[in-house]
Amino acid sequence: MCSGKCTRYIGHSLVWFAVLCIVANILLYFPNGETKYAYDDHLSRFVWFFAGIVGGGLLILLPAFVFIGLEEDDCCGCSCGRDNYGKRCTMLSSIMVALIGIAGSGYCVIVAALGLAEGPKCSDSHGVWNYTFANTDGQYLLEPATWSQCYEPKNIVEWNVTLFSLLLTFGGTEFILCLIQVINGVLGGICGYCCSHQQITTAILSLEATKPASYLSFLLAAAVITLP
Repeated sequence: MCSGKCTRYIGHSLVWFAVLCIVANILLYFPNGETKYAYDDHLSRFVWFFAGIVGGGLLILLPAFVFIGLEEDDCCGCSCGRDNYGKRCTMLSSIMVALIGIAGSGYCVIVAALGLAEGPKCSDSHGVWNYTFANTDGQYLLEPATWSQCYEPKNIVEWNVTLFSLLLTFGGTEFILCLIQVINGVLGGICGYCCSHQQITTAILSLEATKPASYLSFLLAAAVITLP
């Protein structure tokens, strides 16, 4: 697959995952569709880190739109001229944007994992609000029978586990896609470099066998083209 097409495909995929992260994060603020728990500060502290809205959302949309906006081009941009250098620079610069996506998705993954490990903030049988599973090191995830220790909000453990797990999955996928783009950008830049020099070499050999004057003229043109 051409580097440019691969980049745009990654961009479209990242948009969908970013939207899903934002939606999952927003739902964490409204257990069972109720708003009172957010107003009373009875939500997990990791909900307020905006992992899905900022990390897996906004910081992913930026590189996603950049990737989608790349100009249509052929494989490696193999044309013997300065346009080829522009395409190579575009692919190489996309690496820097992909690093922003890696940072955002990595943040989303870390916060989601911490939220899962600590568990939700809930009311116990005595009406006391605390982190019931904070000292279990995440073992409560393997013991659904203990989830009934949270009395309010109703089904809050299932709610948090589901949404934080989604954030973890979406953020991890975004991380992989951005990492792929880093590799794709490097290969796209190298491919463009190899293509341009290969075409110059091929043209030189063909001209060398025909007209010496044309051969010398082409050498001068190639030298100008390959200037930084």
